[in-house]
Amino acid sequence: MKEIDLKSESKSPVWFTVSNPEVRVDHFHLRMGPRSRVWSPPTDVFETEESVIIRVEVAGMKETGFSISLDEQSLIIQGSRLDPPERRAYHQMEIRFGEFISQIEMHWVIDHNGIKAKYEDGFLRICLPKAKPHQVEIRE
Repeated sequence: MKEIDLKSESKSPVWFTVSNPEVRVDHFHLRMGPRSRVWSPPTDVFETEESVIIRVEVAGMKETGFSISLDEQSLIIQGSRLDPPERRAYHQMEIRFGEFISQIEMHWVIDHNGIKAKYEDGFLRICLPKAKPHQVEIRE
């Protein structure tokens, strides 16, 4: 039987000390940081002269599975990719399931009326048109 002592400080990595009489070394340390269940999909952000384009790679979703919100400082993309309910034993698992979030800081002034989003072939593409400067007429 293994004894596990948890040594933790708030906002610090978690350290475990494991004692096992079957192993020649009495103690070893395993460093683990806090792990969130919420994951972040690969996200590209690039701009053209007219728009800022956000491209998120998240296969296996439906268009209704996304929540997209925009304020003056950030664009937030949230959703949940469900793991198929079939029973299985994993030998390797790299594809993330569950809730995800991608947050992009906005450094541009966006025209909120022209925003378009499209989900196709495993990619969510959001086109944010840049706001055009307004000419102000000076009157006497």
